[in-house]
Amino acid sequence: MYSAWNIETVGMNSKENKAVFLDRDGVIIMEKNFSEDTESIEILSGAIKGLKSIKSDFLKIVVTNQSGVARGYFDAETVEIFNNALSSILELEGIVIDAWYYCPHGPADNCLCRKPNPGMILKAAEDLNINLKNSWIIGDKSSDIMAGLTAGVKTILVKTGYAGNEPGAVRINPDNIADNLLTAVEYINRSLN
Repeated sequence: MYSAWNIETVGMNSKENKAVFLDRDGVIIMEKNFSEDTESIEILSGAIKGLKSIKSDFLKIVVTNQSGVARGYFDAETVEIFNNALSSILELEGIVIDAWYYCPHGPADNCLCRKPNPGMILKAAEDLNINLKNSWIIGDKSSDIMAGLTAGVKTILVKTGYAGNEPGAVRINPDNIADNLLTAVEYINRSLN
């Protein structure tokens, strides 16, 4: 149900961690509609600077629905290869994602990990001792915002990707709406002062 890795790098000495949860497609990289071709990775404008701007006392955790697995478009190994390739690109920029979680299920599976359900966020909170009240989610879909609201994190909808208008979108009330990942992180940083 979940894939998490790199969590051994997380400073588990702290009593409580806080996190910025990030959707992958439409937030960090261009939304390509079920593409898992590592050659097609296209980083969105503002994403690198935004990821670098996340304060060091926040964990950076990707939480992404990957229903292409359930639909038979690709397998779980392909998702992990793609995430590893994206991670390598980000590491070249000095960015380390602390943990990656993905849901391989489809909309009809009614699983608890598929956003808008909060399962990936709650699993990460359990694994990494995260205080959800002090954490955020940045997403481009209403399902990202719904998952965040249900989990009790603060929410930011970005105008990249679907901008909250994905098929089946529901009315949402995020804490903020930002042009892209950079402006979302700038808002988080201002709110900490």
